[in-house]
Amino acid sequence: MEFLDQYQQIVSKAIEKYTFKDNPKELYSPMNYIISHGGKRLRPIMVLMGNDLFGGDPEKAIKPALAIEFFHNFTLIHDDIMDEAPLRRNKPTIHTLHGINVGILSGDGLLLKAYKFFEDLEPELYKACVRIFTHTGLLLCEGQQYDINFETDSNVSFDDYIRMITYKTGVLSASSFEIGAVIAGANFTDAKHLFNFGKHVGIAFQIMDDYLDVYGNMEQFGKKHAGDIYENKKTVLYQYALEFGTSEEREELKYWYSKKTDNIDKIHGVEKIFRRTRVEEKVLQLIQKHNHIAQEFLHKIDVSDEKKKPFIELANYLLKREV
Repeated sequence: MEFLDQYQQIVSKAIEKYTFKDNPKELYSPMNYIISHGGKRLRPIMVLMGNDLFGGDPEKAIKPALAIEFFHNFTLIHDDIMDEAPLRRNKPTIHTLHGINVGILSGDGLLLKAYKFFEDLEPELYKACVRIFTHTGLLLCEGQQYDINFETDSNVSFDDYIRMITYKTGVLSASSFEIGAVIAGANFTDAKHLFNFGKHVGIAFQIMDDYLDVYGNMEQFGKKHAGDIYENKKTVLYQYALEFGTSEEREELKYWYSKKTDNIDKIHGVEKIFRRTRVEEKVLQLIQKHNHIAQEFLHKIDVSDEKKKPFIELANYLLKREV
């Protein structure tokens, strides 16, 4: 999508402009390392899109957009430490290269640098944006803790799962859009509609991620097949299998999810239950449900349909990844 390429170029130039040149290099070099690897940089793009939707000044939004990107990478560094992950974006993780202590410190540094990117905003706008940003960070921490808890909790409900992915994934996308809208001067109602659009797109995106863990092309997806099953993640596939399985299937599922093992029999056993309970089609329907809710919130925003088109394209792009 041409508009996405244009936004990515804007973000890339800004990141290059604000490359860290501070000392000690042992702290700032790893921060530059993870930021330079890029990825799609969707969250800062969402800030710029939210700002453009309401006719805002792009120069005013670029540093807050970087704040979101720096914050996101801070969470990735710490996630990789918690998950003991050797790779991120097909490159060695920071704690693998430099040790856990440097990983923790460089992550903390990115978080604090992120806050500094809001400092150019006028006082009331600064206060509004930092309030959204801080609340988002706290929810993300709560979501991460729920995710950790669920690996050993045998009583995770469907609502628990939705809350966890909303906090871990949905809220950051939602707040990125909202911060852009607030900087542009959008009214409270429209900014919240855009927040809810982002939230439900984020929820649908994470459900798709969970779906692709089992049903995706791993070479294209870049992840270990059925990694969530190995890790006992109580994703939506697990939830639907419990709901629609027989009592025997539920018992077998709980048995496999009580063991953290690389045993291939576990993967085959769980996937067999998924097939029998037809979770695949149910999960795809749930993705479309949240996409539909997102579109309804977008429709309520008081701007022209023409201005909304990139948001629809972005949602479709995120939810039609290779299977």
